[in-house]
Amino acid sequence: MPIDNCTHTFDELAANILPAHLERLKTALQSPIPASTFVGYTTAKSALSEIGETIDRSTDFPGCYVFLDEDRPVYVGISRGVIKRLLQHLNFETHSAASLVYKMASTDFPHEIKRDQAMKHDQFREVFLTAQGRLREMSVAFVQIDNDLELYLFEVMASMHFDTDTWNTFRTH
Repeated sequence: MPIDNCTHTFDELAANILPAHLERLKTALQSPIPASTFVGYTTAKSALSEIGETIDRSTDFPGCYVFLDEDRPVYVGISRGVIKRLLQHLNFETHSAASLVYKMASTDFPHEIKRDQAMKHDQFREVFLTAQGRLREMSVAFVQIDNDLELYLFEVMASMHFDTDTWNTFRTH
């Protein structure tokens, strides 16, 4: 029985499907979108109603996204709702919604306290908001990948390919 309704064998995924997704992502990376395009929105619906034509999307979608800092990929993420997830990274101020920003801030302000306590710490919060500002200055590219298994495998592949080890980790809890 196929995992997550993926009809491909492992060999097909490794040899053809995932490399094809990578080529599509490389193409998308040639014309990234300023991350600031997504700033100021709290829902995918509101964002798409205003910027949908700009990003060539009318609905949210599952897929992979890459943040670029001066044309260098720095983070690979996946989501069942890419637009919603980008909005969270760029507009929300919680450690769970803006987890990448939290990682960035934790590097700049190392601490031993729990995440929710850190977010209440005035100095850490200031570093968090500064990190979010840095993320907003980056650009982003994305590709749609509909199958969950392909998407999960692709995140690891793309992270390794683009060497985004600073922010990407696959360590589990």
